[in-house]
Amino acid sequence: MKNVSRRKFIGSSIAFGVGSVLLPKNLMAQTVPLNPKKTTLKGKKILYVYGGWEGHEPKESVDLFVPWMRAEGAEVIVSDTVESYEDIELMKSLDLIIQVISMGKISQTQEKILLETIKNGCGFAGWHGGTGDSFRENTEYQFMTGGQFVAHPGGIIDFTVKIIDHNDEITKGLKDFNIRSEQYYMHVDPNVKVLATTTFSGEHAPWIDGSVIPVVWKKQYAKGRVFHSTLGHVMKDFEVHEALEIQKRGIRWAAESKYAPKEKWVSPIYK
Repeated sequence: MKNVSRRKFIGSSIAFGVGSVLLPKNLMAQTVPLNPKKTTLKGKKILYVYGGWEGHEPKESVDLFVPWMRAEGAEVIVSDTVESYEDIELMKSLDLIIQVISMGKISQTQEKILLETIKNGCGFAGWHGGTGDSFRENTEYQFMTGGQFVAHPGGIIDFTVKIIDHNDEITKGLKDFNIRSEQYYMHVDPNVKVLATTTFSGEHAPWIDGSVIPVVWKKQYAKGRVFHSTLGHVMKDFEVHEALEIQKRGIRWAAESKYAPKEKWVSPIYK
């Protein structure tokens, strides 16, 4: 198997080193502690893979999230190619993979190594189409993520996100909030722990009036923790405090995959 040269993606990693990029103001805002003993990504090794459809601002996401993760003490390798999944030694060394690739392609070999890495305990986290609409032809990948994008009726609209689990560490202390973005209609695995939902009005598709669809969830894939949020169409979405806070907490939660005990889902019901 080809062992991919790291020059392409490690080069971009160096360009975003700590000290060379100022953290956006909203990333510096005070947040509700996730856990008094584990509030940072200190010591975690993270692979950040971006690409795919440029309308979801994959490159801009690097500028937003990578400096924050490094500021928390993580070692972050930035890659602009799924070929990085072929580097078996790298994959074995990771604590977390963050993927921001919408409408992309992945080979059978790359998918197999990615999924095996997660099964063996590496965490996986992402948002919107970057994980929920990445590889439309790969159903095993969708089995891992727990959901697949199918529509966003009305395009960019105003909608409400309802927090339905106020005890989970990812959403604790947060309230329902409004956002203007794409309201994702998802096909969702019932075996996920849903943390937030949205209700469709039927204005743009009358037959789905009143449909409740998950917005934020987490799940287990063998030994690996998987986190997903449907928010984040563009980076402006993360100017909404709750959207950013949920994403940051979800990333931290998934990064503990190899170190924290496996969680048991009480119920997949989210209405």
